Amino acid sequence: MKVALITGITGQDGSYLAELLLEKGYMVHGVKRRSSLFNTDRIDHLYQDPHHPKQRFKLHYGDLTDSMNLTRIIEECQPDEIYNLGAMSHVKVSFDTPEYVGNVDGLGTLRILEAVRLLGLEKKTRIYQASTSELYGGLAENKNERGFYDENSPFYPRSPYGVAKIYGFWITKNYREAYNMFACNGILFNHESPRRGETFVTRKITRATARIALGLQDKVYLGNLDAKRDWGHAKDYVRMMWMILQAETPEDWVIATGETTTVREFVRMSFAEVGVELEFKGKGVDEKAFVKKCNNPEYQIEIGKEVLSVDPTYFRPTEVDLLIGDPTKAKEKLGWVPEYNLNALVKDMMTSDVKLMKKDQYLKDGGYTILNYFE
Repeated sequence: MKVALITGITGQDGSYLAELLLEKGYMVHGVKRRSSLFNTDRIDHLYQDPHHPKQRFKLHYGDLTDSMNLTRIIEECQPDEIYNLGAMSHVKVSFDTPEYVGNVDGLGTLRILEAVRLLGLEKKTRIYQASTSELYGGLAENKNERGFYDENSPFYPRSPYGVAKIYGFWITKNYREAYNMFACNGILFNHESPRRGETFVTRKITRATARIALGLQDKVYLGNLDAKRDWGHAKDYVRMMWMILQAETPEDWVIATGETTTVREFVRMSFAEVGVELEFKGKGVDEKAFVKKCNNPEYQIEIGKEVLSVDPTYFRPTEVDLLIGDPTKAKEKLGWVPEYNLNALVKDMMTSDVKLMKKDQYLKDGGYTILNYFE
């Protein structure tokens, strides 16, 4: 039985990856930070699923800032594979907590690599490092001849998060070459799901859309609506993470869809899932969105109602306007084929959030139920 260790297991990617590995017969260990509140919503269902016996799923308290703790966990688990998904991954927040981000996202990667080396596990343990499209910084001149960012595109990070992640990228590459370790970087472009954190723009949009449709919220405030992102589904991306560690040789890989969409279009698509057609007026910080039509009788949204405003508070100090990745290498060398397109992703997120917000509406109206993302 293969043994895997996942940092960041309580996050979006960690929860989907844990499911995938358990289905493949792995023993899965996860690292979670100690908190005064339960933060295991995304993985609680794994303890209740009869197909995933508890004896094959174990959590450990730990933190990427604590090298002794990480070394102890790795020594205890003796993992065949380590997936380092733990990070402070919110770009905007990284400007407010730059030192913390550097410690966790940058040095945290080093601590894992060094623990594997000191424990003499270089030949046994394969390591996946979750890298990011924020390494590229959105500079047009750094794209390849097809107009995409690939494994050979130069880096130019535009946030403390990107800078910290570039350290993680290069230290992983360095340990691979210096100590002949099977250590790989997966340069992930934006990937979303119903389990995406509530402060990330896509989940903020789908939650707000559902709440507005149900009369629980008046409107949503967003930042740069012109920002373009390459959005895929987290389920597709964690499958690629696993494929990377099954390859014959350790390499670095771009994980992307190769298509880009504006934040504005994501908003439009989300509202369309509840039968609402939007009309955008104004430009820049004065742009707003109004209800043009409502084709779903279940939702009584007033025609002409303002449902979106731009708030400069959500602009980054240095904005990355366009990110689009080239997944050619992943598709040709590993046979990776995404199962979700953007329409399917938005539908999945909206279906989940409408269901969740209907429960919230029930509670507001005096009913009693337990909110559960995974029912």
